[in-house]
Formats: sequence, structure tokens, C-alpha cells
Amino acid sequence: MRNTPVIHTPNPSDYPELARLWEDSVRATHDFLPDSYILMLKELVLDQYLDAVTLFCTKDAGRRITGFAGVTIGKVEMLFIDPEYRGQGIGKRLLEHAIDHFHAEKLDVNEQNHQARGFYLKQGFEVIGREEQDGMGQPYPLLHMRLRSVSGNV
Repeated sequence: MRNTPVIHTPNPSDYPELARLWEDSVRATHDFLPDSYILMLKELVLDQYLDAVTLFCTKDAGRRITGFAGVTIGKVEMLFIDPEYRGQGIGKRLLEHAIDHFHAEKLDVNEQNHQARGFYLKQGFEVIGREEQDGMGQPYPLLHMRLRSVSGNV
């Protein structure tokens, strides 16, 4: 049995590493995005988006960040895993932490990111809406998802 990934709080000095991990993860899962858009978004991640959320991460034995998530009130705004560490329970651990500690029961996912959509469905989320464009007004549809309630009441 694998060890449960430990949650850490990254510092602003970790932002370049987080941005690198973000880019690696996006390139592995968002093959529908052009390179120029990924590079533009990476700058926004580094300069704006990381400061706009409460961040937490996992690290390997060498203290390298293996995955991270960012939440705002009740919503997972970002969750990215280093491609080398996918399939090891890191995403599930980060999502559970977001739900348990920040009551994050909503999120958006790119409709074309089939891997992420499948992951969130498996973790108990359901699609509750759809936007034709992403947050930048580009033609990359977003699915709005919400954690299904055990009792059926949300």
C-alpha cells in the first residue's frame, strides 16, 4: 500500500516550480490548447492566479512538488499533477483535502479534458452546467461540476 501524500503549504518562492508543474500537466492533458495559449496562461498563473487562491501541494521525498491545488470559497479553482506522478493518488488526496478542509464542492473543468472530467466523475462530482467559452472568452467549453451529496440534498 502506498503512503498517503502529505499536504504542504507552498510559499511564493515555490511559484516558479508550481508554474512549471502547471505547464507540464496542461501539456499532458490539454492537447486541444495551442502552444501560444498555454504560454499566455502560464504567465497569468505565475503573476495572478496563484495569489488569487488558497494553495496547497504534495511533495516527494526530495521535496519536489508533485501536485497542487488552489481553492476559493467553496470551489476548486485549480488542481494539477506532475505527469510523472499521475496515478499515485495525489489528485484524489488534494481533492479530498479541498473538500474536507475548505468545503470545496464545486469546480469547473474543460469539457475537452476527458481525463480530468472522468476523474471528477469518479470522485463523486456531477455536471450541473456548461459554458461555451472558457474564462478568457476562448472556444474551450467549461463544464460546471458539483459534488453529489450523500443524502441527495445539496
